[in-house]
Amino acid sequence: MPQKSRYSDEQVEQLLAELVSVLEKHHTPTDLSLMVLGNMVTNLINTSIAPAQCMLIADSFVHALRASIDEGNIH
Repeated sequence: MPQKSRYSDEQVEQLLAELVSVLEKHHTPTDLSLMVLGNMVTNLINTSIAPAQCMLIADSFVHALRASIDEGNIH
C-alpha cells in the first residue's frame, strides 16, 4: 500500500525538475549523477538525522529505492 506523503506531488515534481535541469546543464553522465546524488543522500543523513537513527533511515531509503525501480524497465 503506497504511503501518503506530507509533500504535494507539485513540490516533489518541481524539485525533481530543477535537479534534473542542473544535471542536464552540465551534461552529467549517469555514473557521475549517481555518485553526486548518493553523496547528497549521505550528507543529508549524516548532518540531519540523529546518529542513532542513521542506519534505520539509510535502510528505509534503500528499501524505498529498490521498491521504486520497475524491474520491467531496467536497461
